[in-house]
Amino acid sequence: MSWPNWLPLRENLRPLSPYGAPQVPAQASLNTNENPYSPSPALQKAITDAVATVSSDLNRYPDRDATVLRTKLAEYINELSGTKISTDNVWAANGSNEIIQSIFLAFAQGPVLGFTPSYSMHPLIAKVTGAQWIDGKRNADFSLDTSAAIVEIEKHKPVLTFITTPNNPTGGAVTIDEIALLADACKVVGGLLVVDEAYAEFSQEKSAVTLIADNPHVIVIRTMSKAFAFAGARVGYLVSDAAVKDAMMIVRLPYHLSALTQAAAQVAIDHRAELLGGVARIIAARESVVQALHDMGLTTVTSSANFVLFTGFKEEAPQLWAELLEKGVLIRDVGLSGYLRVTIGNEAENTLFISALKELI
Repeated sequence: MSWPNWLPLRENLRPLSPYGAPQVPAQASLNTNENPYSPSPALQKAITDAVATVSSDLNRYPDRDATVLRTKLAEYINELSGTKISTDNVWAANGSNEIIQSIFLAFAQGPVLGFTPSYSMHPLIAKVTGAQWIDGKRNADFSLDTSAAIVEIEKHKPVLTFITTPNNPTGGAVTIDEIALLADACKVVGGLLVVDEAYAEFSQEKSAVTLIADNPHVIVIRTMSKAFAFAGARVGYLVSDAAVKDAMMIVRLPYHLSALTQAAAQVAIDHRAELLGGVARIIAARESVVQALHDMGLTTVTSSANFVLFTGFKEEAPQLWAELLEKGVLIRDVGLSGYLRVTIGNEAENTLFISALKELI
């Protein structure tokens, strides 16, 4: 962007562009990794009722510690992973991006290491907060080379090391044994290991929350946007040692999580069996989409998330992306040469994507 001379924008921000995927009309919007299944009418009513209850007190500030919500999130994590975390091990915020930003604000007083391509908000927030970002690399197939990553940790001694599993935009997962090795390396250099698990519910791998009891320097980031089909509510959370949670309380903005958001999220967690029921459908649809892409002679990157990165088409990725949009299908050009990413949608959306792609390649 071109900024006016009179605007005293920080020099390190001038070359940057705002994060965001294109928001344009399409019959099938498969570009932002949303869950394609809306809340049921019964759940919509339950959320409406909960919001109506708290609306009578909107003249008052919300519970700034979101205690009820954090307690319910702790119960959910314990149910999912067999852990024994408590409310003191959970912090909730406006989406996982606020969690990431707060981690930087609290701890990024030295080098920060991540392994790209990965979630682009990690390096962007690093730059916005003035942190020193170091770009670690991945294998040619986008998998994480744990041994090479440990060498990078030993070399740079980062105060924060970020890994994303399943990785966005590539979809691959890191095993719990590999994460444990990375945690050991971070401990040696006195750094924190931040594990971004936004897509964890779509993966068969064991969660890094199981490491926290013995590794207080491990932080796990989660979200309700994906598996919970709750992207519009903007709720993310971290699971950590209580000391990390206490640090988040220092850097948070006052009353950052509204009473309406807390009420809606609490209802969603209470109805988690219904909401998470769509996960199995998405995983099955993912495998069907992968097979259809293979049948067209295309290559896919192994995915444990709700999206698929694919390649093998002859056109340039931006051109194919534009041609698909002309046919009513919006997917994502993630900036990897020769690759495009498609979110797994509902049956009609997936069918439209496959049929449109067949006509173009």
